Amino acid sequence: MMRVEVKPELLRWARERSGLDPGALAHRFPRLDGWERREARPTLKQLESFAKATHTPVGYLFLQEPPIERVPIPDFRTAGNEHIGRPSPDLLDTVYICQQRQEWYRDFARSEGEAPVPFVGSARLTDDVDATAARIRRALGFDVEERRQMPTWTDAMRRFSSRPARSGCWSW
Repeated sequence: MMRVEVKPELLRWARERSGLDPGALAHRFPRLDGWERREARPTLKQLESFAKATHTPVGYLFLQEPPIERVPIPDFRTAGNEHIGRPSPDLLDTVYICQQRQEWYRDFARSEGEAPVPFVGSARLTDDVDATAARIRRALGFDVEERRQMPTWTDAMRRFSSRPARSGCWSW
């Protein structure tokens, strides 16, 4: 049985990063405390299971020090008006998946000869928010007054989600 050397700070980082209940994690990995105190070493299979349980790429556990993970888009998350420092693995996975899908669609649209949507990328941080929102609503053909007349939010969402295709923003 091959045992692997893992720095305790990486195990602690992965455990804390996961947001999992420490007791549940200790129950699943009874020797975790010993691994973190360097009294024992996990097998490669145990380390792979630990990585999977904590949503940590197994290669990260062999780094010299824990990586600093940042959300690759503007991060406006707060809790009680306090900035949230560490992104969760689920958040990072979701952002990365969305970025991959956007890149896929961008490539697909180019290969199909679709023209860029005029309002995408047309706003600047210094632009007036209300005027920018109004331009986007006009481009999508979405009227706030029309929304107010919808009986439920699901009706409004259904109506709103059909607008981009009809306005030429995408063609699915």
